Amino acid sequence: MNQKIIKKLVILGGGSAGWMTAALVARSMRGTLDVVLVESDQIGTVGVGEATIPPIQNFNRALGLDEQAFLQETNGTIKLGIQFEGWSRPGASYMHAFGGIGKDFPFCDFYNYWLRARARGDTSSFWDYSLNYQAALCNRFAPLAAIPNTNLAGISYAYHFDAALYAQFLRRYCESNGVQRVQGKVCDVLRNSDSGFVETLRMENGGEVNGDLFIDCSGFAALLIEKTLGVEYEHWGQWLPCDRAMAVPSESEEQIAPYTRSIAHACGWQWQIPLQHRTGNGLVFSSGHWSDEQARERLLSNLPGTPLAEPKVIPFKTGYRREQWCKNVVSLGLASGFLEPLESTSLHLVQSAATRLIKCFPHHGIRGQEVSEFNRQSRVEMERIRDFIILHYKANQRRDSDFWRHCEAMTVPHTLQEKMELFRATGKVFRDYDDLFTEVAWQQVMIGQGILPEDYHPVADALSDTQMDDLMQSLKTLIQGTVRQLPSHEQFLAGIQGVAQ
Repeated sequence: MNQKIIKKLVILGGGSAGWMTAALVARSMRGTLDVVLVESDQIGTVGVGEATIPPIQNFNRALGLDEQAFLQETNGTIKLGIQFEGWSRPGASYMHAFGGIGKDFPFCDFYNYWLRARARGDTSSFWDYSLNYQAALCNRFAPLAAIPNTNLAGISYAYHFDAALYAQFLRRYCESNGVQRVQGKVCDVLRNSDSGFVETLRMENGGEVNGDLFIDCSGFAALLIEKTLGVEYEHWGQWLPCDRAMAVPSESEEQIAPYTRSIAHACGWQWQIPLQHRTGNGLVFSSGHWSDEQARERLLSNLPGTPLAEPKVIPFKTGYRREQWCKNVVSLGLASGFLEPLESTSLHLVQSAATRLIKCFPHHGIRGQEVSEFNRQSRVEMERIRDFIILHYKANQRRDSDFWRHCEAMTVPHTLQEKMELFRATGKVFRDYDDLFTEVAWQQVMIGQGILPEDYHPVADALSDTQMDDLMQSLKTLIQGTVRQLPSHEQFLAGIQGVAQ
């Protein structure tokens, strides 16, 4: 154990990861330590993390950020879910919609009642009972905690935003809360000869930045965690075969959809993320099946508007840093690992890691027990998100390319295989402890990908046929009536702009 009291925290790297971490530490540990963020204007960021999931609201609220100002400053829009197009088979689509579906029952999730109704010949879609999906389909949104005059949950939402603008927004917040920014490029890292701990970042301009605890937000470069401390990277390419992305912004569409689109192609998939001022586009693909030129041609031929720049190629390796915390260096963001942005988890992993760091923050020295627990929780989180993403690839019924046939045939982690087999046989799915994704998220993706259970929970048989019909019809009526009362997404955004001005 190094018993030195932690008085100074140094964050290497800006971008979303660096400034999110600095903001949360500055807010939660105000007055207890100095926070310095080192970044170089010469080094760019990946900058494609434009889609989020609902916990981002908790992060913004923890900082005390005003939602209207945040949306205006980042050209943000609302996200109600992710539309998956062509994933189960060409021409088919489904949505992983946020929030609940139907009505919750003790011991038995709503989808069991839907399965029973389906067994009786009901042709309703599972998503007929999702308020989020129906609102997204109609391009409508307003903050709604509950369906009026009921105990049914309202709309759950996240955001699309410009990640670079979000980093700038948080930088202003941080600097107003005492975070010191040092501009420059690191040329050398000095370590203690006895402990191996990082002590000093030496800058190209001759300056030095000393610290007690260092956060590595240097992206894929992983300057501290890998190049300095030599922590190994565990590659997950055997389950997630895509290893390159190509990103390009395009002109904004006339109608700004309140959801992300994920469009499957022969050798990967494409994202479309609508912002107020542009649409973010990207193609994630396998270099073993497509060349960069083939990917570029496919991406540019499938844009919703005129491209605003040349496509940017981003090579990556999906996987995990074996120790996200080693000695006195904690890696966050891309330095700690990478999962393709299929379920918009990139910024959430920064948020959860920063939160975990604060919960495990050392006081009188860095103790091995804290480090071990931080690393254990980090690995569990990454593996469970990994399994959820693999599910999309494994449970496909496409036969149009070697890529998809390979994905369908591959052996997956036993944790995922067991979950799929349990659901297929019994209709049961359980959320693991601290799993990011809820039961209803797993239900939507498995049903959407074509895994239909052979059975349902017997509790669903407690209702008579008449009661079942009344339940299903009343839920549909409530949801449809609620959606009709919502303003359009564009009206909501215009109201935000009006208030902000």
